[in-house]
Amino acid sequence: MTAPAGPDVTAVFDPALPWQKARSVALRPEPFGALVYHFGNRKLSFLKSRTLVAVVEALADHPSAEATLVACGVPETQRPAYVKALADLARSQMIEERTSVPPTTRTLAAGPCTEAV
Repeated sequence: MTAPAGPDVTAVFDPALPWQKARSVALRPEPFGALVYHFGNRKLSFLKSRTLVAVVEALADHPSAEATLVACGVPETQRPAYVKALADLARSQMIEERTSVPPTTRTLAAGPCTEAV
C-alpha cells in the first residue's frame, strides 16, 4: 500500500517564488517573537525574532520571499539566515508556496514591515 499523495514537502524552498503563511497555521505573538502552530500536522514552532514574525505575516503581500525581506528592511548581510529560517518553515509546512496573486495590486514601498507587538 502506498501513502496518499499530499503536498511535496521535499521541495526546495525558492526565495524567488511567492509564499504565504499556510492557511492551517496560527501565529501567537510572544515577547521573544511568536509561537507558530499548524492545526493540520499539529507541529509547534518558535519564531525567535519579531522581524521574522513580520516577514512571515507579510509574505502574502509581496511577489516573492526575497521581496518580502527587502520590504521588511532585513539587512542584506542577514538575509541568508532569514532564507534558511523560511526554508525550515516551508519544510515543516508552516509556510506554503502561493499560487494566487497578492490580495492587493498597490505598489508596496520598500521599508520596515509592521512588526508584531
